[in-house]
Amino acid sequence: MNNLGKQHFRSRANRCAMTGVLSALLCAAGCISSTPDFREVVSEAKASVAPSVVFIRVIYNDTESGRNRKGVASGSGVIVSKEGEVLTNHHVVDKTSEIRCQLADGRSFSAKVLGKDKDLDIALLKLDMPEGTDVPVAALSPRRLEVGEVVLAMGAPWGLARSVSMGIVSCNDRFLEDCGDYTLWYQTDAAISPGNSGGPLVDTDGLVVGLNARGNLWGDQAFTIPSETILEILPDLRKYGEAHWAWFGFKLQPLEDFKRNIRFDAKEGALVADVEPGSPAEKSGLKSNDLLVSVDGEKVTARFWEDIPAIERRLGRKEFEKTCAFKVVRDGSDVEIAVAPTEKGKVEGEEFACGRWGLTAKEINRFYNPDLIFFAPEGGVYVSGLAWDGNADSCGFRDGDIIVSIGGKPVKTVAEVKAVYEDSIAKLEERTRLPFVVMRRGRRTTLVLDYTEDTEEED
Repeated sequence: MNNLGKQHFRSRANRCAMTGVLSALLCAAGCISSTPDFREVVSEAKASVAPSVVFIRVIYNDTESGRNRKGVASGSGVIVSKEGEVLTNHHVVDKTSEIRCQLADGRSFSAKVLGKDKDLDIALLKLDMPEGTDVPVAALSPRRLEVGEVVLAMGAPWGLARSVSMGIVSCNDRFLEDCGDYTLWYQTDAAISPGNSGGPLVDTDGLVVGLNARGNLWGDQAFTIPSETILEILPDLRKYGEAHWAWFGFKLQPLEDFKRNIRFDAKEGALVADVEPGSPAEKSGLKSNDLLVSVDGEKVTARFWEDIPAIERRLGRKEFEKTCAFKVVRDGSDVEIAVAPTEKGKVEGEEFACGRWGLTAKEINRFYNPDLIFFAPEGGVYVSGLAWDGNADSCGFRDGDIIVSIGGKPVKTVAEVKAVYEDSIAKLEERTRLPFVVMRRGRRTTLVLDYTEDTEEED
């Protein structure tokens, strides 16, 4: 190539290089102008919900130690209506005698419980505010989150006024055994610490996608109730004060359980693992090991444990006393069974602290005490708490003892225990000892409670 040719080639190469640089700059400029700064996205999402986040302070009644005590705790919540409705966790406001809420702008109001559900761990409060009071409101989204989405956790951890932490959705269908039958959970790595309970989980669109409920001290693993589940139950909380679950009285098991190395030879359905004695399911003829394949014509399939909560929730929303058509496979043959559910009712019994005795008596509940209902299928009362230095503890009582009778009188309810206790206090000058018949692990024994010493007063 001659000198002229070399000069022409270099000039053309320089022009091409300059064109490439300019194109890159223009592209970069276009990208910058069309793609928002992620910091702005987060800031806007926070601004949409943060004003509606509530700091909740409660005074609760503690009777678990055999004595009546008051305690103070805090949590979080989020305002979801112009009428001042606040969503939070059931465990934040359980057994409370006073609830106070502070808004982000510093205003504070007392609140009352409109409805709550222990199974889902949600509660709906109502701010006690003057008519016409304006409050900020957050919107609940029915959208299901995808794994990897960025989320913000808002609330009042450790009793501090406000905080926002950021993370991603680690899992959008986490099954937590013994943490409610009716929902899967979001798992995130957004820091949730004690006090964050009841605060909102927020997506980058500024919508509430869940209610934070479980965390750890290190804040690196958290679990959230999805908004789509909450929205399904919210109307009943407003109308009835509870979720109004239907109860059939049987437990389901998936077709595959990797941890227990179990696999059933079926392509559809869910296995009936257990049928409770006296339940609507038992009375209708449903049996353990039946393969449930449809309910009212709708197919039922649970391949893994993650499929169970949706089925339980569908069954739980059925109308009370209305017959449902179950189709099951039993010993290779199809069987049609008609089952009418009843109202599930309370999932935890009433309790009463007998301070002078040093024990707390609590009603046996089939959902809260499945181990005790085996020994007391008709219900009853048991010792749910003992004062470590109290009279009952000194006389040999133990947690979980079922109280059969006191002073020769059979007792079945907390009200009956309370009546005997109050009578014993009124007659302290006449007697300070009472015989108890208790059942411990299925065996009856007699204990004599000596309550001469007033250990409650000393404490």
